[in-house]
Order: sequence, then C-alpha cells, then structure tokens
Amino acid sequence: MTTMNISLPEALKDFVDQRVAVAGYGTSSEYIRELIRRDKERLQFRSLLLEGAESPVTGDADAKYFDALRAGIQQGKPSANA
Repeated sequence: MTTMNISLPEALKDFVDQRVAVAGYGTSSEYIRELIRRDKERLQFRSLLLEGAESPVTGDADAKYFDALRAGIQQGKPSANA
C-alpha cells in the first residue's frame, strides 16, 4: 500500500474526525478509502446506466419481462431471455 498526503481545511478535518468516531472507522484513512471506493462504484454504476440508456430497445419491459427475469434469477440465470 502506498501513502498519499492530503491537506484539508480545519473544518473538513474536524468533519472527518467526527465521522471516524461516530461511524466506527478505525482511522481517517479507512474513512477516506471508503469514500473513494464508493465514488468509484458510483462512477461504474453511472457508466452502466449510460450504456444501457444508449443501447437499442429490444422489447417491452412489461410484467412478462420482469416475471422471466425473476424466474431466471431464481434458477441462477439473471437474464430475461433465459
């Protein structure tokens, strides 16, 4: 693991210290790592949403579609086309 030093205004440092104490993080580094992980996941999710929005429509997302999706998930195949 590498080290990265950051500078924060006193108000932000106080906020981080408070979150560490209240939310049960062991250190401020753990808290910052969690924030970075969440931001990375958010960006990945956003990318997937945009990819889906730009993809062609292949059928109606009606009750039949969702029933097939649920059935596929229960069988271990998360696809409405299963």
